[in-house]
Order: sequence, then C-alpha cells, then structure tokens
Amino acid sequence: MIKGFKDFIMRGNVIDLAVAVVIGGAFTALVNAVVSSIITPIVALFYQENADGIAGPTVTGIYGQDVTFPIGDLISAVISFFAVALVVYFVFVVPMNRWKERQARKAGVDQGPEAKLPTEQELLMQIRDLLEQNASTRP
Repeated sequence: MIKGFKDFIMRGNVIDLAVAVVIGGAFTALVNAVVSSIITPIVALFYQENADGIAGPTVTGIYGQDVTFPIGDLISAVISFFAVALVVYFVFVVPMNRWKERQARKAGVDQGPEAKLPTEQELLMQIRDLLEQNASTRP
C-alpha cells in the first residue's frame, strides 16, 4: 500500500501539478498587484469613479439612478488571465514538451515531422483504392 502511494507521488504529473498550483497562486497574486496598482489607475484616468469607488462608464437607468459599468474590473481580469496563461505556457508547458520530446528521442520513438499522420488527400486516395479493389472482387 505504501509502495503504491510512493509510486503515485513520484509520478511526474503529480509533482508537476503541485508545482504549477503553487507557482500559479504566487504569480496570480503578483499579477493582481500589478494590475491594481498600474492598470486600474490608468482606467480611472478615463472614467470617474462613482461613490462606491468603481471606475467605468456611467449611464442613467430607466428609473433615474446612475449605473456604473465596472469596465476597470473587466480589463483587470482579462490582463490578469492573459499574463498568468502566458507565464504558465512558457514556464511549464514549453519546457515540459521539450523534455518529453528529448525523452522520446532517447527511447527511440520518432515524434518528429516525419512521423506525422497522413494528409486528408492521402486518406482519400487510400479509400478510393480500397473501393476500386473491393469493386473488382465482387461478382
């Protein structure tokens, strides 16, 4: 039972996932700080904050009250998402793919461009040939 647990923990993807969660959490906090200290004030330059401190375009509603669309929060969330996704891709995905390619080359498995799947045209030609072959063998 302990050996099975050890094998599970030592599996590469479990450790990678743990590292990604920890680094992702730390980086998300960093990106949120940058966005709140730089991006939100830039948005506030173009839109006046309402009484609640929300920056964005204000529209008078049908009942006469002002409604503020928090576009600053939306821009902040989009920038945060793309920044975190960019770092996760370049710090985790790219190196892991290169490592897997190297491991496959060491193992003798060719995953290069020569080992690609047949094209659509090649598949259609194979289907045509099989249909012709099948039609000629019928009585």
